Amino acid sequence: MSFPATSSQPLGLQKSLATDDDEAFYMQCRAAYLAVFRSSLTNISSKQQLCRVLQLSGRNPSQATLNKHWTPRTSKLNFDDFCEILKIEKQMEENELMRAFRKMDANGDGYISHSELEKVLTSGGEKMTTEEVNAIFSLADVNKDGKLDYAEFCRLLVSTAEQCQTAALDRLEADAKLKRQNFGNHSDGPPKRSTSSNLSSSTAAATVPQPPETPRTESDPALKKDSRSSSRPSSARSRRSSLSNVITMTASSTRASRTPEPSTLQEWHQTCMKGCFFLEDDGSISSLQYCLHLPQTTNVYLTIQPLNLSQRPDQSSCWMDVDTSLFVVSLSETKEDSTFVCFTESKDKEKCVWKGELNAGSYYLLAFTSGCRLRKRSKKDQSNKPAQLMYRTDTGELDLTREFREALSDVFDMADLDGDGLLSLEEYNFFELRTSGEKCDKEAWAVCKENFDTRRNQLTRQGFMELSLMEATEKDGDPADLWLTLEAMGYNRALELVEACPFQIDVHCEGTQASIQPVSLDSGPRLLNQALQKSIMSKAEARALRGQDNIFIYTHRGEHRISSLIANKTNQKATVHVNNEQSKNCHSSRGMSVFAVEVPARSKMVCQHVLPINEKEDWTYCCVESILPC
Repeated sequence: MSFPATSSQPLGLQKSLATDDDEAFYMQCRAAYLAVFRSSLTNISSKQQLCRVLQLSGRNPSQATLNKHWTPRTSKLNFDDFCEILKIEKQMEENELMRAFRKMDANGDGYISHSELEKVLTSGGEKMTTEEVNAIFSLADVNKDGKLDYAEFCRLLVSTAEQCQTAALDRLEADAKLKRQNFGNHSDGPPKRSTSSNLSSSTAAATVPQPPETPRTESDPALKKDSRSSSRPSSARSRRSSLSNVITMTASSTRASRTPEPSTLQEWHQTCMKGCFFLEDDGSISSLQYCLHLPQTTNVYLTIQPLNLSQRPDQSSCWMDVDTSLFVVSLSETKEDSTFVCFTESKDKEKCVWKGELNAGSYYLLAFTSGCRLRKRSKKDQSNKPAQLMYRTDTGELDLTREFREALSDVFDMADLDGDGLLSLEEYNFFELRTSGEKCDKEAWAVCKENFDTRRNQLTRQGFMELSLMEATEKDGDPADLWLTLEAMGYNRALELVEACPFQIDVHCEGTQASIQPVSLDSGPRLLNQALQKSIMSKAEARALRGQDNIFIYTHRGEHRISSLIANKTNQKATVHVNNEQSKNCHSSRGMSVFAVEVPARSKMVCQHVLPINEKEDWTYCCVESILPC
């Protein structure tokens, strides 16, 4: 069981404006794509084209890599898909290549014989043919002595990849028309970081900027993700079929709650449950979902907020400004019959709240974050030196460092969903499935209880530490597996929790005791997407694009978030160009201020969510939507 995605918005916590690394990555994506295609709205239509654009981005894709991203069922990939692939397929690192070759170098003299290389490359992994091995050897064996100087060969591979990337960037730099077309109105180069608090038009595609829900349609659940070109329509066409929307939000309206806490809340029955938003490798955000059961109709006060794990009273956790929300969907006999009920629209400090009456029955609670403030961090923000996880005591025994124990204690709190200070088998399995993809069966759990500290047949915090120490000791202190666990839980190599946001849900009922159970739904992303769409459409008025009677924009102004949706009621796909450049003090879930959204025929799609960068200041949402010709 994987954690069901609640948002495909990438997704560590981002700074208010795009970083230099973000801009460089975004430029790299554009340069590679436009070196092969005339426009970023053009789709990749073959595996050969995919290979070419990857090479021009400085990658050296193997057949296994190409087959992973271009399956027999793939018919096309758009620019956004390409950005996701680039993020997953990292550039070749010379030290990693050297490490692989050193393993083949039996005597450590810096050379590998033809026979050694052929044995490795033709017998395991992605097997190569003898002809391919000969070609590699003839390229690298400069002095024809039958030995490969693998240090020189690594330098050759990396430099060739860099030359491909440089050639693509040079082509873009030399073509002013391409730069104007694909970087908004910046005719003299790629977007620069603004010194004002406008939406940044250059947040990298490394964060795969996309709306907080997987852009699927009810008519086609397998629909590809939307295109995100910054290409501009001609000014005349833009005026004929554009729609401008300006909303000014005051700082006080963002902070003030319109749903006050009930005066007798302390007398109500309370049930709470914890969870966590996780940033995935593909930039999406995933989370557990929950089932709420009410034995009778009652008044309910529902809240969700980021969970502060800091042990210092004078310091809060760095993710406390991440926005959270909870959507309530009725639980029916079939998922298709499930209906949107309400969502926590009002805000009270860090809490997002809803108050009202719910009928007796069962409901899905779908946790959501817009993705505006939960994003991949730049590599420059990360420490180059990994934190130490293990050390040897004076007696020579392995033990966990203090920093690692503190991180493990926070991981325990994240896995302890009901907050009782113990891990049940179900809670431990949520942790195991998150970190290893496998469940702990009852027999293994029995062994665990026999060897580690437990209470009431559940694992204590101390027992969790003992289990981690045992796993490290079995590997003789090798931290590789420990880092895999930590990274799956959102930690970087400096032991900072930057790619996750723990949260807490509280349900207060006036006349009955509710129960909450964590669940995993295969249809979770689809249910949340439908709930998001309905929440926007029920609160906002439809406005047709000028000259387009069947393409509508819904813009919902909430208490702390502005959300927009595009409904395409025509029989052909529509590409809508979106320009937020005049917005002030705004975050967009897209990560860019200028982009395009491809909406399939007879479907609707959430366009973007927008939050203030600084909640203590006024902010202005200024969005112009224009239709692009197909």
